[in-house]
Parts: sequence; C-alpha cells; structure tokens
Amino acid sequence: MADLHSAAKPDQIAVTHLSLNLGVDFEHSILAGTVTLQLKHNDPTADTLWLDTKALEIEAVEADGKPTKWSLLPDVPHHGQPMAIVVTGETDSVKITYRTTKGSEAVQWLTAEQTAGKTHPFLFTQGEAILTRSWIPCQDSPGVRISYDANIQTTPGYMALMSAHGNPTAVSADGHYQFRMPLAVAPYLIALSVGQLAFRPYDEVTGVYAEPNVLDKAFAEFGQMRKMVNAAEQLYGPYIWGRYDVLVLPASFPFGGMENPCLTFATPTILAGDQSLVSLVAHELAHSWSGNTVTNATWDDFWLNEGFTVYFERRIMEAIEGKDYADMLAVLGYQDLVETVQEIGPEHPNTCLHLDLKGVNPDDGMNDIAYEKGYFLLRHIEDQVGRKAWDAFLRAYFKRYALQSITTEDFLKALDEDLAKPQGTTLAALGVDAWIYKPGLPSTLTKPMAKRFDAVDAYIAKHTSATVAWDTTATTSWSTHEWLRFLRAQSDSLGVPAMTLLDQSFGFSSSTNAEIEAVWYRLAALNGYEPAKANMVNFLVHTGRRKFLTPTYKAIIKGPWGMAFAREIYGNARPNYHFVATNTLDAVVK
Repeated sequence: MADLHSAAKPDQIAVTHLSLNLGVDFEHSILAGTVTLQLKHNDPTADTLWLDTKALEIEAVEADGKPTKWSLLPDVPHHGQPMAIVVTGETDSVKITYRTTKGSEAVQWLTAEQTAGKTHPFLFTQGEAILTRSWIPCQDSPGVRISYDANIQTTPGYMALMSAHGNPTAVSADGHYQFRMPLAVAPYLIALSVGQLAFRPYDEVTGVYAEPNVLDKAFAEFGQMRKMVNAAEQLYGPYIWGRYDVLVLPASFPFGGMENPCLTFATPTILAGDQSLVSLVAHELAHSWSGNTVTNATWDDFWLNEGFTVYFERRIMEAIEGKDYADMLAVLGYQDLVETVQEIGPEHPNTCLHLDLKGVNPDDGMNDIAYEKGYFLLRHIEDQVGRKAWDAFLRAYFKRYALQSITTEDFLKALDEDLAKPQGTTLAALGVDAWIYKPGLPSTLTKPMAKRFDAVDAYIAKHTSATVAWDTTATTSWSTHEWLRFLRAQSDSLGVPAMTLLDQSFGFSSSTNAEIEAVWYRLAALNGYEPAKANMVNFLVHTGRRKFLTPTYKAIIKGPWGMAFAREIYGNARPNYHFVATNTLDAVVK
C-alpha cells in the first residue's frame, strides 16, 4: 500500500538492510559519515531508487562502489526532499556520504547545562513519525522494514547506545561502538543516544541506563521490569528482541517514552520515587509486540500501534498490581478521551480511528484518539466474545503478522477469520466499523468504573466547606492516580482562596511528581494563583514532555496571566525543547 508520507517506492526497489558508519561531532553538532543501503529489486525495469531525506547535506553517492547520478527534488511540505538515485537492475547496494545539519529535526543536541549531570553534552534522536529521514537517508515509511548495523565513533569518555543488539555496559576507551539489529524494523525505530551514561542490570534480560547522578533513582524506580516482561510473555507470547533495557534521557525528551527495540527511551518525569508511574514502562514494553513486531503500515493506521499497546499495558498492570489498579488507568484514560473528543469536535474526522492524514504532518494526528479510543474498541470486543477467546485471538494475531507492517483492513480480515467466524458472529454484529471509520464516541462505548476512585469521590463530596482545611489523614495511602482523580475533579474556576486552601493542605506547588505538577499548574494558570507561579515557570523551562507543556501553556494563555506571559516563558524555554514539542507549541504560543 502506498504511503502518502514517503517518497519511497518499495514496490519497485526496496531497501532491506542499512549499514551506518557515523562520527559524532559535539563541537559542531553534526553526525557525519555514510549509510550503505542493500537493495531488493521488485520491478526489474526500475532504474531509480527513491529515498526520503530532510535537511541533510549529501556529499557523494555510489552504486556498487562506483559514482552514480543522483538528485534532490524540491522540498515537499512536512516531508522534506525526495532523493532520486540512478541504479540498474543489477545494483546490489548504494552508499551515501552525508552529514546532518541544524535543520535535522530528529536529532537534539544538548549542552552540558541542559543535562542532569551538567558536565557533558548529550544527543538523542527521535524518529517517529517521519523524522528518521532527517538523520539517515532512507525509505522512511512504517510499511518498509529493514535490518541494520552501525559503527558509531564518538569522543572517548562518552557512551553510545542504539535500538539494537550490542549496547555496551561500560564506556569504550576509544569511543567506538558497534551495533546490529538483525530483525527487520520500521525506520522510525532506529534510534541513537550519546552522552555520559552508566548502566546497571537487574538480571540477564533487563537493566537501566541513565546519567550517573540519575542512575540510583532510576534503578530504584524500575525494579518491576522483569515482572512486566514475564507477565507480557504469559499473555501474548515470547519476547523476541533479546534484552529489554530502559534509557532515562535528559528532561527535554518530548514524550513519556519511545519504544525503540531493545532500549526504551524514557522521560525522567516518570521518576516519581514510588514506582507510581511505571505503567509507562509497561506501555513501552507492550510495544515490543504491538508496534515493533506488528507495525502500522501507514500513519493513517496509527491506532493499530497505540490502541493495542494501551490495552496490552493495562493487562500487564492488571497482572502485576490487580484489577482495581488497572481500572484506575482505564478511567483516567476515558477522561482523556472525552476531553480530546470535545476539544477536536465530535464530528471531526480526526476522531476516527482510521485517519486521513494526506497533506499534513502525521504527528498532528497523534493524540488520545489512537490510544484511548483504540483501547476501548479492543475492550469492547473482549466484552462481546469473552477474555479467553480474545486472548487466544491476540496471541494468534501477533504470530500471524509477526515482523510485518499491516493496515486496518488487514486487522479486520484477521478479526473476521480468526475470531468472529469461529465465534459464530460477524464484524457487523461486533460493531467495529462505527469505532474505526466514524467520528466521535460510539454508542457502544461502556464507561469504565474504578472502585478506588469511589473513595476519592466520597472524600471530595464530604468536604463541603470552602474555608476549612482538608482532612489529610484520609489521603496518606493514595497513589498518583488517586491524586489525579482528585485534582481533575476540581473546577477550572476554583478561585484563589480555594487554591490556597488546597495548597496549604497538600503542598501541590512543591510537588516533585510531574503528573501531579502538570495538573496543578494548569489549575494555577487558569486561576492566576501566584504562589505556584515560580515553580510552574521552572517546570516549563526544564521539562520537555509535550503532554505536560501543551495544556499548561494553553491554560496560561486562557487565564489572567495571558499570552504575553506565555511568550515570555516560551522564549526562554524553547531552546530546551525537541522539535516534536516546538512543532506543536509554536502554533499554541503564537
């Protein structure tokens, strides 16, 4: 199927393997070297290899060791410059000598001051959705699967890591590192990070990388990783990627996590100190099946990655923490889904699961719809057929499409053949079309409930005085999720006196839990609550996670502090943010 976000034509000539040979130049913020692409000729008459590039400086191109003609076409909005390379039907490989530029949006170069350790600069790449082309010339489509190997040369004293086998456990004396990924992955899953890093294993399968001064905290936080791997394998089959490690990146990382094979990239905002936010690790681990093993073929099918993964994440957490815990996650997710549908508009086509992202950056379609509406569709199917049959289907689904990129139609075919018909039902009876192809919230969506939230709701209802301090003894055992339920229940127009009472009772303005901070600072901005202002600014300047930044800036603009204050903060903070974040926020803070 054609990918509208890629110039590649793999039906003619497909890249099957790439070999990177790159040097890391921190002084000039450049990755420079070569990539060699192994080719498969699907159309023997094709004489042009089509690649995706963006903001790359191409120096030379060889076909089977000999110079060949090539050209960069005019820039296509959002996509970059298609690259055409002249080949013959006998060409086995193409070698490109190139370097990144300041416009290479996948790569974030951090100064020493922007890291936790403050002593060494740092870099990381973020390829999803279509940014890998800005640091590697490639066929940058999730429908193209490639194996890869890499040689990375950096300054001695730095550690390089990749989404591959061969990640080191100690710093190389000469700064040279070698990697290989023998399984075919989508290009957006090729990832690199270089900096002052250290490693500590939990066992022969799992471990954690972080800056040395963060490692103790990170290691204490992720102690359940092997339990998660075991629970995941018991649910849906073997983990095929070898090791599963987590790398805690500097705070500018724009996402909660990124499911790079073998090595999840994670935000430090999940280091809450009490393991209360590690469902994010369960989510990234689940991607090892849904996303990395079975991948959406185009970004219109993005929900196949995220809806399945949210479902799988909550099953992992249910296995580890129990049903009541997983129910809290589902209720919070439902709230996010309802809010997103209201914000976008219930009739807007972007509230469909299957998207039409022609002519736009696919990153613009990545919101809670794919995650939460996708989750609730799968939960709806489970409710119709029963968990036993549903789990058997999912195990077969991950096996049937292992290491393939599929469309929504492929999923529906499997659902019909492997679940509906054996159960004596039909896709129409399951009602899946309304979920996938129609906007808004389906009438068959069942609102989730969580017993542990009933106590939170009762506690809120019991507090009837706007002048009496809250009874803090009732909240001592609350998890982060219960606190989120509590804060989300507060009115956007609380007013300063009520905000003051909450802060005096619970100390929200001095919280170090990023999830709680983000909700509290949004309330503070909407209400013009001055005691939280300085900490809120610090949070925005030193946190790069888009999920937290966007609603906070929007609240500042909407509240009494206004657009001018938002622009002032953003002007100072923007250099700390990755392109993924600024691409969204530039449109918010105009």
